[in-house]
Amino acid sequence: MPTLATTVDGLKLPNPFVIGSGPPGTNANVIGKAFDEDWGAVICKTVSLDASKVVNVQPRYARLRSRVSDEVYGWENIELISDRPFDVWLDEFKQIKDKYPERILIASIMEEYNEGAWQEIVGRCEEVGVDSFELNMSCPHGLPERRMGAAMGENPEILEEVCGWVMKVAKKPVWAKMTPNVTHIEDPARASLRAGCHGIAAINTIRSVMGVDLKTLRPEPSVEGYTTPGGYSCQAVKPIALRMVMEVAQMIKKEFPGRTISGIGGVETGADAAEFILLGSDTVQVCTGVMKEGYRIVAKMKEDLLAFMEQHKFETLADFKGHSLQFFTTHADLVRRQAEARAAKQAAHKQKAITADNQWDGEDFVKQTDALARG
Repeated sequence: MPTLATTVDGLKLPNPFVIGSGPPGTNANVIGKAFDEDWGAVICKTVSLDASKVVNVQPRYARLRSRVSDEVYGWENIELISDRPFDVWLDEFKQIKDKYPERILIASIMEEYNEGAWQEIVGRCEEVGVDSFELNMSCPHGLPERRMGAAMGENPEILEEVCGWVMKVAKKPVWAKMTPNVTHIEDPARASLRAGCHGIAAINTIRSVMGVDLKTLRPEPSVEGYTTPGGYSCQAVKPIALRMVMEVAQMIKKEFPGRTISGIGGVETGADAAEFILLGSDTVQVCTGVMKEGYRIVAKMKEDLLAFMEQHKFETLADFKGHSLQFFTTHADLVRRQAEARAAKQAAHKQKAITADNQWDGEDFVKQTDALARG
């Protein structure tokens, strides 16, 4: 009987489905709801020491719908990190861990380019029982003037330095969350792992402009007639996320064996999760999917992932983690393989002339006869 239970960086999860940092983990009430619905872990909305500068606007979401079915498959947000005071978060972290001591609570943290600030936030979160950390080095909008988020994560040298600050003091597992808004995601991922991070979370949202309202001629989401580029998520980003997870997984396999990946990007079904795990993910994160479907989406995802495992006779997630990485190669190798396959097929269709009576098989009698005539 297959099991979804898994242990990642020492964290024991009942299943690999993790609430990704964002609105679904924005306070103790909703985090508790996620645990009640049996999510494997919850990553809170990103917290910082000083939330006073965080001011959100409305509207802050824009959605891309199918022209055929009206289904939402693209989602843009210009939402900032948590606007709630850090001391309130500390109280709620403790409340959550007191109520759900066996469940995994991960703090998403973000700070300015300041060693003391990063180390303070880590220490104070650990004091109230947080199980792990995700370093938000990847938010594509908001606070770039404070050198936070992607403004930091796009620079591997700065990223390695900041991750190093965290790893000096962290006693719990640490994942660095990658921005996709780079040419080679392996570069910042490598820098984070070199600094000692236990794993990589990939990917955060893709910097985007959702579109322009052709009636008002204003880009969306429109706030007093203006907007700013935001982060793109939902089903439409999954192919990009899968490619980047694959690239990080290949790099980890060669250079940092044993380090982990939390895959993110368009996960809404158990089949989506299976694809990420096949390409090297240990866990999968869901944020926009919860915003679309609610916390109960996890029940069907678990059911579908178990059905996939039963179909292929996989007992554990480890049985198929990274299995599909072996099928990636270069274009030149694809050309060679196809040429060899075509040559083999042509050879198989050519019938050898009969040289002994026991070679007649009756199946291809006419072809065998023709071969003798041509011979």
